[in-house]
Amino acid sequence: MSEKKPEYTGGNGVGSMIEMEKHAMKNTCTAMESKLADLLLDPGAASSRVQAHVAGCAFCRRELANLRATMALLDTWEGPQPSPYFLTRLDAQMREERAAAPANWLTHLIDRLRARAAYGPSMHVRPLAAMALSVVLLLGGGAYLGVINDWDQSAASPGQAVVHDLQTLDNNAQLLDQLEALSNNNDNGD
Repeated sequence: MSEKKPEYTGGNGVGSMIEMEKHAMKNTCTAMESKLADLLLDPGAASSRVQAHVAGCAFCRRELANLRATMALLDTWEGPQPSPYFLTRLDAQMREERAAAPANWLTHLIDRLRARAAYGPSMHVRPLAAMALSVVLLLGGGAYLGVINDWDQSAASPGQAVVHDLQTLDNNAQLLDQLEALSNNNDNGD
């Protein structure tokens, strides 16, 4: 349902200008649709721009009237009343459930934990569970990486380890030379 936007073609332009004004008005009405509910619920809170638009636009006045009619119809609707014996029957069923205790303590414990997880205030448990899961994942991932690194080191030949140690010592020697040069520059500058 995409509409083609009218374009100004020049010439006398009366027909095309009217089409452009209609298109602009339609865009304005589309933007006002969300504001109509505000105007309906609290007319004093609606901006003067919205009220002026509704006053000048027949389409928006009609939409506002339709919304008011719908709200009036909803105000007259009454929901069905519950049966007067509903709470009595519910209490009786709850007593029967409590009286039918589980056969052993383990089943009872599992049922209580299940009920607490389903119906209890578990909002404080969720962050703890997320943190515990994060710790397990970090430890598991770290252990996995440690195992992989141990396998890689055991596969390396002893000659490579010696080369690596010599490279580390060379880097340390270069660092010590640079620090000594900086120390000498600071001593000479003071």
